[in-house]
Amino acid sequence: MTARPWPVELRLNPAADLLTVSFDDGAVHLLEAEYLRVMTGSAEDRGHGAGPRPPVPGKKNVRITAVNPVGRYAVRLVFDDGHDTGLYSWDLLHQLGAERQTLWGQYIATLEKADCPASG
Repeated sequence: MTARPWPVELRLNPAADLLTVSFDDGAVHLLEAEYLRVMTGSAEDRGHGAGPRPPVPGKKNVRITAVNPVGRYAVRLVFDDGHDTGLYSWDLLHQLGAERQTLWGQYIATLEKADCPASG
């Protein structure tokens, strides 16, 4: 069994629209604020029941205003649209980085299917 990747650095750029997460396995993920906002794990945005997650449109210009540690396992990201209830575990951040292209494509397809305006 291999060890789970552990973050060695989280860096929020001055414009607050990009979070860089570096892991001890050598992975470095550049995660846009919009991407992180729409991929939130928050029940508020994901829906409180089973089934597909509803799209979260209109977040192209969202910014991250704070990165708050939660224990030794996650961070809570605070966005300038008032969203602050999603926790981003180290595993989730690693997954969001590793699977970014696939997850973003699925998100855009969901927006289109719901007839929502596409994000950037």
